[in-house]
Amino acid sequence: MAIVKHRVTFIPGDGIGPEVAEATRRVLEATGVKFQWDTVIIGSQAQDKFGTPLPDQALQSIRKNKVALKGPVTTPIGTGFRSVNVALRQTLDLYACLRPYKVYPGMNTPFQDVDIVVVRENTEDLYAGIEFARDDSGTRQLLDFVLDTTGKKIRKDSAVSLKVISQTASRRIVKFAFEYARQNGRKKVTAVHKANILKFSDGLFLDTAREVAKEYNDIEFGDMLVDTTCMELVRKPQLFDVLVLPNFYGDFISELCAGLVGSMGIAPGANIGDEIAVFEPTHGSAPKYAGQNKANPMATMLSGVMMLRYLGEKDSADRLESAIAEVIAEGKDVTYDLKLDPATAVGTSQVADAVIEKLKR
Repeated sequence: MAIVKHRVTFIPGDGIGPEVAEATRRVLEATGVKFQWDTVIIGSQAQDKFGTPLPDQALQSIRKNKVALKGPVTTPIGTGFRSVNVALRQTLDLYACLRPYKVYPGMNTPFQDVDIVVVRENTEDLYAGIEFARDDSGTRQLLDFVLDTTGKKIRKDSAVSLKVISQTASRRIVKFAFEYARQNGRKKVTAVHKANILKFSDGLFLDTAREVAKEYNDIEFGDMLVDTTCMELVRKPQLFDVLVLPNFYGDFISELCAGLVGSMGIAPGANIGDEIAVFEPTHGSAPKYAGQNKANPMATMLSGVMMLRYLGEKDSADRLESAIAEVIAEGKDVTYDLKLDPATAVGTSQVADAVIEKLKR
Protein backbone atom coordinates (compact mmCIF):
# COMPACT_ATOMS: atom_id res chain seq x y z
CA MET A 1 0.00 0.00 0.00
CA ALA A 2 1.27 3.46 -0.90
CA ILE A 3 2.31 5.65 1.98
CA VAL A 4 0.14 8.78 2.28
CA LYS A 5 2.42 11.75 2.42
CA HIS A 6 0.09 14.76 2.58
CA ARG A 7 -3.47 14.95 3.87
CA VAL A 8 -5.29 17.86 2.23
CA THR A 9 -8.84 19.20 2.56
CA PHE A 10 -10.40 19.27 -0.91
CA ILE A 11 -13.16 21.83 -1.53
CA PRO A 12 -14.61 21.47 -5.04
CA GLY A 13 -16.56 24.73 -4.90
CA ASP A 14 -19.55 25.93 -6.93
CA GLY A 15 -20.19 26.74 -10.57
CA ILE A 16 -17.06 25.83 -12.53
CA GLY A 17 -15.32 24.96 -9.26
CA PRO A 18 -15.76 21.18 -9.36
CA GLU A 19 -14.39 21.00 -12.90
CA VAL A 20 -11.27 23.11 -12.33
CA ALA A 21 -10.66 21.54 -8.91
CA GLU A 22 -10.90 18.01 -10.27
CA ALA A 23 -8.56 18.87 -13.17
CA THR A 24 -6.10 20.17 -10.61
CA ARG A 25 -6.37 17.11 -8.41
CA ARG A 26 -5.56 14.97 -11.45
CA VAL A 27 -2.39 16.89 -12.35
CA LEU A 28 -1.25 17.00 -8.73
CA GLU A 29 -1.55 13.24 -8.46
CA ALA A 30 0.29 12.90 -11.78
CA THR A 31 3.37 14.51 -10.22
CA GLY A 32 3.82 11.38 -8.12
CA VAL A 33 3.31 13.18 -4.82
CA LYS A 34 1.02 11.16 -2.56
CA PHE A 35 -2.14 12.78 -1.19
CA GLN A 36 -5.05 11.78 0.94
CA TRP A 37 -8.00 14.02 0.06
CA ASP A 38 -10.64 14.95 2.62
CA THR A 39 -13.55 16.31 0.55
CA VAL A 40 -15.88 18.91 2.10
CA ILE A 41 -18.24 21.54 0.70
CA ILE A 42 -18.82 25.23 1.37
CA GLY A 43 -20.80 27.87 -0.53
CA SER A 44 -24.07 27.22 -2.35
CA GLN A 45 -23.82 23.43 -2.15
CA ALA A 46 -23.32 23.62 1.61
CA GLN A 47 -26.22 26.06 1.98
CA ASP A 48 -28.53 23.60 0.22
CA LYS A 49 -27.32 20.62 2.26
CA PHE A 50 -26.56 22.06 5.70
CA GLY A 51 -28.44 25.38 5.81
CA THR A 52 -25.20 27.35 6.03
CA PRO A 53 -22.59 28.15 3.38
CA LEU A 54 -19.76 27.64 5.89
CA PRO A 55 -20.49 24.46 7.86
CA ASP A 56 -18.49 23.51 10.94
CA GLN A 57 -17.37 20.18 9.48
CA ALA A 58 -15.58 22.00 6.66
CA LEU A 59 -13.82 24.30 9.09
CA GLN A 60 -12.88 21.36 11.31
CA SER A 61 -11.35 19.53 8.34
CA ILE A 62 -9.23 22.53 7.36
CA ARG A 63 -8.09 23.07 10.95
CA LYS A 64 -7.15 19.41 11.24
CA ASN A 65 -5.30 19.06 7.93
CA LYS A 66 -3.78 22.58 7.96
CA VAL A 67 -3.82 22.68 4.14
CA ALA A 68 -6.73 22.96 1.71
CA LEU A 69 -7.18 23.11 -2.05
CA LYS A 70 -10.34 25.05 -2.91
CA GLY A 71 -12.31 25.76 -6.05
CA PRO A 72 -14.20 29.05 -6.39
CA VAL A 73 -17.45 29.26 -4.41
CA THR A 74 -20.69 31.20 -4.66
CA THR A 75 -22.06 33.17 -1.71
CA PRO A 76 -25.81 32.44 -1.58
CA ILE A 77 -28.04 35.51 -1.42
CA GLY A 78 -29.93 36.07 1.80
CA THR A 79 -27.75 34.00 4.13
CA GLY A 80 -26.30 36.86 6.16
CA PHE A 81 -22.83 36.35 4.63
CA ARG A 82 -21.35 39.24 2.68
CA SER A 83 -18.80 36.80 1.30
CA VAL A 84 -18.13 33.17 2.15
CA ASN A 85 -14.50 33.67 1.09
CA VAL A 86 -14.04 36.63 3.44
CA ALA A 87 -15.75 34.74 6.27
CA LEU A 88 -13.49 31.73 5.73
CA ARG A 89 -10.35 33.88 5.85
CA GLN A 90 -11.45 35.76 8.95
CA THR A 91 -12.65 32.66 10.81
CA LEU A 92 -9.35 30.83 10.23
CA ASP A 93 -7.25 34.01 10.56
CA LEU A 94 -5.75 33.53 7.11
CA TYR A 95 -4.30 37.00 7.24
CA ALA A 96 -2.03 36.87 4.17
CA CYS A 97 -3.45 36.72 0.67
CA LEU A 98 -0.57 35.69 -1.59
CA ARG A 99 -1.00 36.16 -5.35
CA PRO A 100 1.87 35.75 -7.81
CA TYR A 101 1.48 37.13 -11.33
CA LYS A 102 3.81 35.99 -14.10
CA VAL A 103 3.71 36.37 -17.87
CA TYR A 104 4.21 32.94 -19.42
CA PRO A 105 5.48 32.72 -23.02
CA GLY A 106 2.52 32.31 -25.33
CA MET A 107 0.19 34.62 -23.40
CA ASN A 108 -1.58 37.29 -25.44
CA THR A 109 -0.41 40.38 -23.57
CA PRO A 110 1.67 43.42 -24.54
CA PHE A 111 3.71 43.05 -21.36
CA GLN A 112 6.76 40.82 -21.06
CA ASP A 113 9.05 39.84 -18.18
CA VAL A 114 6.37 40.57 -15.59
CA ASP A 115 6.85 38.65 -12.33
CA ILE A 116 5.01 40.41 -9.51
CA VAL A 117 3.87 39.04 -6.16
CA VAL A 118 0.97 40.76 -4.42
CA VAL A 119 0.77 40.30 -0.64
CA ARG A 120 -2.61 41.54 0.58
CA GLU A 121 -3.72 41.89 4.19
CA ASN A 122 -6.82 39.75 4.56
CA THR A 123 -8.62 40.49 7.82
CA GLU A 124 -9.41 44.17 8.25
CA ASP A 125 -9.54 47.52 6.38
CA LEU A 126 -12.91 48.23 4.72
CA TYR A 127 -13.50 44.48 4.51
CA ALA A 128 -13.79 44.21 8.30
CA GLY A 129 -17.50 44.54 7.53
CA ILE A 130 -18.25 47.28 10.06
CA GLU A 131 -20.97 49.31 8.39
CA PHE A 132 -23.76 51.67 9.41
CA ALA A 133 -26.88 51.87 7.26
CA ARG A 134 -28.56 55.11 6.20
CA ASP A 135 -31.19 56.32 8.71
CA ASP A 136 -30.26 53.66 11.29
CA SER A 137 -30.28 54.78 14.92
CA GLY A 138 -26.69 53.62 15.38
CA THR A 139 -25.68 55.64 12.33
CA ARG A 140 -27.28 58.77 13.78
CA GLN A 141 -25.32 58.24 17.00
CA LEU A 142 -22.13 57.83 14.99
CA LEU A 143 -22.77 61.03 13.03
CA ASP A 144 -23.40 62.92 16.26
CA PHE A 145 -20.20 61.49 17.75
CA VAL A 146 -18.18 62.59 14.71
CA LEU A 147 -19.66 66.09 14.93
CA ASP A 148 -18.95 66.34 18.67
CA THR A 149 -15.36 65.07 18.48
CA THR A 150 -14.14 66.53 15.17
CA GLY A 151 -16.52 69.35 14.37
CA LYS A 152 -17.16 67.77 10.97
CA LYS A 153 -20.76 67.40 9.89
CA ILE A 154 -21.69 64.33 7.85
CA ARG A 155 -24.87 64.43 5.78
CA LYS A 156 -27.75 62.82 7.68
CA ASP A 157 -28.64 60.58 4.74
CA SER A 158 -25.20 58.95 4.76
CA ALA A 159 -24.21 55.31 5.13
CA VAL A 160 -20.81 54.70 6.73
CA SER A 161 -18.20 51.96 6.38
CA LEU A 162 -15.27 51.92 8.79
CA LYS A 163 -11.72 51.57 7.50
CA VAL A 164 -9.87 49.66 10.20
CA ILE A 165 -6.07 49.48 10.13
CA SER A 166 -4.25 48.09 13.17
CA GLN A 167 -0.56 48.05 13.93
CA THR A 168 -0.78 44.33 14.73
CA ALA A 169 -2.25 43.32 11.37
CA SER A 170 0.01 45.74 9.50
CA ARG A 171 3.13 44.41 11.15
CA ARG A 172 2.40 40.76 10.51
CA ILE A 173 1.46 41.25 6.84
CA VAL A 174 4.58 43.31 6.14
CA LYS A 175 6.74 40.72 7.93
CA PHE A 176 5.07 38.04 5.82
CA ALA A 177 5.99 39.97 2.66
CA PHE A 178 9.61 40.36 3.71
CA GLU A 179 9.91 36.72 4.78
CA TYR A 180 8.44 35.63 1.46
CA ALA A 181 10.90 37.87 -0.39
CA ARG A 182 13.85 36.49 1.57
CA GLN A 183 12.83 32.85 1.15
CA ASN A 184 12.14 33.19 -2.57
CA GLY A 185 15.13 35.26 -3.68
CA ARG A 186 13.12 38.44 -4.18
CA LYS A 187 14.97 41.73 -4.03
CA LYS A 188 12.44 44.44 -3.17
CA VAL A 189 9.26 44.98 -1.17
CA THR A 190 7.05 47.99 -1.93
CA ALA A 191 4.37 49.11 0.54
CA VAL A 192 1.34 50.58 -1.25
CA HIS A 193 -0.82 53.15 0.57
CA LYS A 194 -2.60 56.52 0.48
CA ALA A 195 -0.98 57.97 3.58
CA ASN A 196 -0.86 61.49 2.12
CA ILE A 197 -4.65 61.67 2.55
CA LEU A 198 -5.49 58.94 5.08
CA LYS A 199 -2.87 60.07 7.53
CA PHE A 200 -3.95 57.97 10.51
CA SER A 201 -5.06 54.65 8.97
CA ASP A 202 -2.77 54.37 5.96
CA GLY A 203 -0.24 56.43 7.87
CA LEU A 204 -0.12 53.72 10.53
CA PHE A 205 0.30 51.05 7.85
CA LEU A 206 3.19 52.96 6.26
CA ASP A 207 4.93 53.77 9.56
CA THR A 208 4.68 50.12 10.59
CA ALA A 209 6.05 48.97 7.23
CA ARG A 210 9.03 51.29 7.58
CA GLU A 211 9.76 49.92 11.05
CA VAL A 212 9.56 46.31 9.88
CA ALA A 213 11.80 47.08 6.89
CA LYS A 214 14.63 47.95 9.28
CA GLU A 215 14.74 44.27 10.28
CA TYR A 216 15.49 43.19 6.69
CA ASN A 217 18.60 44.98 5.51
CA ASP A 218 19.08 42.37 2.77
CA ILE A 219 15.81 43.37 1.05
CA GLU A 220 15.30 46.75 -0.61
CA PHE A 221 12.24 48.65 0.63
CA GLY A 222 10.16 51.38 -0.94
CA ASP A 223 6.67 52.79 -0.70
CA MET A 224 4.29 54.21 -3.28
CA LEU A 225 0.88 55.87 -3.34
CA VAL A 226 -1.81 53.52 -4.63
CA ASP A 227 -2.81 55.80 -7.50
CA THR A 228 0.80 56.16 -8.61
CA THR A 229 1.20 52.39 -8.31
CA CYS A 230 -1.70 51.85 -10.72
CA MET A 231 -0.13 54.19 -13.24
CA GLU A 232 3.34 52.68 -12.99
CA LEU A 233 2.01 49.11 -13.17
CA VAL A 234 0.54 49.75 -16.60
CA ARG A 235 3.60 51.73 -17.74
CA LYS A 236 6.52 49.74 -16.34
CA PRO A 237 5.33 46.60 -14.53
CA GLN A 238 8.80 45.07 -14.80
CA LEU A 239 9.97 47.48 -12.09
CA PHE A 240 7.89 45.81 -9.40
CA ASP A 241 8.78 42.75 -7.35
CA VAL A 242 6.77 42.18 -4.13
CA LEU A 243 3.88 44.54 -3.31
CA VAL A 244 2.38 44.59 0.18
CA LEU A 245 -0.95 46.31 0.64
CA PRO A 246 -3.90 46.80 2.98
CA ASN A 247 -6.94 44.68 2.14
CA PHE A 248 -8.96 47.07 -0.04
CA TYR A 249 -6.10 48.25 -2.28
CA GLY A 250 -4.84 44.69 -2.52
CA ASP A 251 -8.15 43.60 -4.00
CA PHE A 252 -8.16 45.85 -7.03
CA ILE A 253 -4.38 45.88 -7.54
CA SER A 254 -4.62 42.09 -7.78
CA GLU A 255 -7.18 42.39 -10.57
CA LEU A 256 -5.00 44.91 -12.38
CA CYS A 257 -2.03 42.54 -12.21
CA ALA A 258 -4.14 39.69 -13.58
CA GLY A 259 -4.84 41.90 -16.57
CA LEU A 260 -1.12 42.56 -17.02
CA VAL A 261 -0.32 38.86 -17.35
CA GLY A 262 -3.15 38.22 -19.80
CA SER A 263 -5.94 36.38 -17.99
CA MET A 264 -7.57 35.61 -14.66
CA GLY A 265 -7.32 32.05 -15.93
CA ILE A 266 -3.64 31.89 -14.98
CA ALA A 267 -3.86 33.88 -11.73
CA PRO A 268 -3.33 31.58 -8.72
CA GLY A 269 -3.69 32.46 -5.07
CA ALA A 270 -3.31 31.37 -1.47
CA ASN A 271 -4.69 32.55 1.85
CA ILE A 272 -2.21 31.80 4.59
CA GLY A 273 -2.14 32.10 8.36
CA ASP A 274 0.42 31.07 10.95
CA GLU A 275 -0.61 27.40 10.79
CA ILE A 276 -3.20 27.01 8.00
CA ALA A 277 -3.10 27.65 4.24
CA VAL A 278 -5.92 27.50 1.68
CA PHE A 279 -4.95 27.47 -2.01
CA GLU A 280 -7.43 28.66 -4.62
CA PRO A 281 -7.71 30.52 -7.94
CA THR A 282 -8.44 34.24 -7.85
CA HIS A 283 -11.38 34.09 -10.28
CA GLY A 284 -15.02 33.52 -9.40
CA SER A 285 -17.35 30.55 -9.76
CA ALA A 286 -18.86 31.66 -13.13
CA PRO A 287 -22.07 29.61 -12.69
CA LYS A 288 -23.24 30.23 -16.26
CA TYR A 289 -20.33 28.06 -17.49
CA ALA A 290 -20.86 25.26 -14.95
CA GLY A 291 -20.80 21.74 -16.34
CA GLN A 292 -19.73 22.82 -19.82
CA ASN A 293 -16.11 21.58 -19.67
CA LYS A 294 -15.14 25.09 -20.79
CA ALA A 295 -13.41 26.85 -17.90
CA ASN A 296 -9.67 27.37 -17.74
CA PRO A 297 -8.27 25.22 -14.89
CA MET A 298 -4.76 26.70 -14.97
CA ALA A 299 -5.29 29.24 -12.17
CA THR A 300 -6.33 26.38 -9.90
CA MET A 301 -3.46 24.21 -11.18
CA LEU A 302 -0.97 27.00 -10.47
CA SER A 303 -2.52 27.33 -7.01
CA GLY A 304 -1.70 23.64 -6.70
CA VAL A 305 1.89 24.49 -7.64
CA MET A 306 1.92 26.98 -4.76
CA MET A 307 0.54 24.28 -2.48
CA LEU A 308 3.29 21.85 -3.47
CA ARG A 309 5.91 24.46 -2.63
CA TYR A 310 4.22 25.17 0.71
CA LEU A 311 4.34 21.42 1.44
CA GLY A 312 8.06 21.31 0.67
CA GLU A 313 7.61 19.48 -2.65
CA LYS A 314 9.73 21.94 -4.62
CA ASP A 315 10.88 19.60 -7.40
CA SER A 316 7.34 18.44 -8.10
CA ALA A 317 6.11 22.03 -8.02
CA ASP A 318 8.75 23.07 -10.54
CA ARG A 319 7.88 20.13 -12.81
CA LEU A 320 4.18 20.93 -12.72
CA GLU A 321 4.69 24.62 -13.38
CA SER A 322 7.00 23.80 -16.30
CA ALA A 323 4.39 21.43 -17.73
CA ILE A 324 1.69 24.10 -17.51
CA ALA A 325 4.03 26.67 -19.06
CA GLU A 326 4.76 24.31 -21.96
CA VAL A 327 1.07 23.85 -22.67
CA ILE A 328 0.56 27.62 -22.65
CA ALA A 329 3.56 28.21 -24.92
CA GLU A 330 2.38 25.63 -27.46
CA GLY A 331 -1.07 27.20 -27.45
CA LYS A 332 -2.76 24.08 -28.80
CA ASP A 333 -4.42 22.52 -25.77
CA VAL A 334 -5.74 25.64 -24.02
CA THR A 335 -9.22 26.97 -23.26
CA TYR A 336 -11.07 29.70 -25.12
CA ASP A 337 -9.78 32.58 -22.98
CA LEU A 338 -6.21 31.88 -24.12
CA LYS A 339 -7.13 31.48 -27.79
CA LEU A 340 -7.16 34.16 -30.49
CA ASP A 341 -9.53 31.80 -32.33
CA PRO A 342 -11.93 30.39 -29.69
CA ALA A 343 -13.19 27.80 -32.17
CA THR A 344 -9.92 25.90 -31.71
CA ALA A 345 -10.15 25.83 -27.90
CA VAL A 346 -10.18 22.63 -25.87
CA GLY A 347 -12.08 21.87 -22.68
CA THR A 348 -11.14 21.84 -19.01
CA SER A 349 -10.41 18.12 -18.84
CA GLN A 350 -8.38 18.21 -22.07
CA VAL A 351 -6.09 20.86 -20.56
CA ALA A 352 -5.47 18.49 -17.65
CA ASP A 353 -4.74 15.67 -20.11
CA ALA A 354 -2.18 17.86 -21.92
CA VAL A 355 -0.43 18.85 -18.69
CA ILE A 356 -0.31 15.23 -17.53
CA GLU A 357 1.29 14.20 -20.84
CA LYS A 358 4.03 16.79 -20.25
CA LEU A 359 4.59 15.43 -16.73
CA LYS A 360 5.09 11.91 -18.06
CA ARG A 361 8.12 12.89 -20.11
